[in-house]
Amino acid sequence: MKTETITLRITTIGSLLTENRIASPKVDDKPIENILLKIPEYQRPYKWTAKNATQLLDDILLAMGEQKEVYRVGTLILHRDGKEYNIVDGQQRVITFSLLLKALGVVNIAFLNQELAHDETSIHNILNNSKVFERRIEGGNDDLATYITQQCELIVVITDNLTEAFQFFDSQNARGKALYPHDLLKAYHLREMSSVSASETESIVKTWEDADQKQLSELFCDYLYRIKEWLKGNRAGILNEKNIDIFKGITAKDNHPYAQYYKGAFAYADDFNKSSVPFVTGAKYLSPFQLNTPIIAGRPFFEYTRHYLELLTDIRCNDKYIGYFINGNDIVKTLDWHFSRRTGDKITRLMFDTAVLVYVDRFCPSVPSKSDLDMFDKFVNQAFIWAYSMRAQYHNVGWLVAQNYITENSKDNICNSLNIYKLIADSDSPSSLLSKLSDLLLPLKSAEVKANKATIDNKSDDVYENYLHFFKELKFWEDNQ
Repeated sequence: MKTETITLRITTIGSLLTENRIASPKVDDKPIENILLKIPEYQRPYKWTAKNATQLLDDILLAMGEQKEVYRVGTLILHRDGKEYNIVDGQQRVITFSLLLKALGVVNIAFLNQELAHDETSIHNILNNSKVFERRIEGGNDDLATYITQQCELIVVITDNLTEAFQFFDSQNARGKALYPHDLLKAYHLREMSSVSASETESIVKTWEDADQKQLSELFCDYLYRIKEWLKGNRAGILNEKNIDIFKGITAKDNHPYAQYYKGAFAYADDFNKSSVPFVTGAKYLSPFQLNTPIIAGRPFFEYTRHYLELLTDIRCNDKYIGYFINGNDIVKTLDWHFSRRTGDKITRLMFDTAVLVYVDRFCPSVPSKSDLDMFDKFVNQAFIWAYSMRAQYHNVGWLVAQNYITENSKDNICNSLNIYKLIADSDSPSSLLSKLSDLLLPLKSAEVKANKATIDNKSDDVYENYLHFFKELKFWEDNQ
């Protein structure tokens, strides 16, 4: 299957490493023969330790125990250079599988015959991981060898253009740095797509790789992860490989009642949106996602990512001609121009944006009516008062201050400290939410405000020079000095 110079295939580990071909008995594509895998000079050392190697083995044993017919183990990116296929990404996994098969008694692995660049890290890890596998598999295991060669699969991306190969290749991985959490999630959810066709998988991978990787990282680390923790009333730390389980979600094999409920809800929305019903009846798009519900693993994860990336982009864009939500808003215009440089300003703006995102996710349809937008505009005002009440009452704002403010643990008797995310999630309508916030949000007393009040009503470049102006405009200011 080709698109320009890119070929995407699926191969079993056995076909690749013992037969030197790219092929899978479950895919109709013609096999690619005479695959001569090479590790190019620009590749980083083999850095997988015994911990990484045994984790891979344990994952395979678990999949085998669960009788997974197909177990996707990641992506391999190859640059075709004449008769050689240089590994651009996936070297760590391919070497580890080769060592594992050798420990299982498989001897015809041509990949292991090539000379390895003299690197102490690579030599140490190869020797050590080989010994670890030999100890774990002492006496052999024919069933395991068969499962690895016949049922473990890689998604393979091949291109004749090295520049194009590196567009698919994560530059952080190339420099020996840890993968971003969203890269780890990509690999996990690709493994959960055994029932998805090669063409659809190709499209999903390309869309992911074409996206701005910094934006994807920010989406998960700064927004979605923190929202999920704050919705539960928890403090939000840093998203990393130790806590990314929050985004792994419900898999196809999960059959608990709660899992069946959420899978059923997603399947219904997915079928509805793909059917002719919306076109024939004029019904609107039915969202299959909510921020405070579990993710469905596999293909839905990539749709979930695209959905919230687009929604967040809409919310953060103040162009009155683009999008549905933040459009020419004077408050946001002031925040955009004057209050986005310092750490405290960035944190406060993130709190404002995430509160707006949770509201839109819960209460705004994909094509909102005038009534929806009127209610939304009222909420934007309240979200601003909530977030910037914190900013106004501190000389310096850091994450400790913000987390205490959100979780209602501020020790300084701070006005308007509350968990707005839980309030949104616990409300059954926009009107009930706005009523609750009207009761809870209090005016700021001028004497308690630590922020600079000097230019509160000055206006230039069509924006106010001080966000505190909007506290006065919205009647949340008590000048009691």
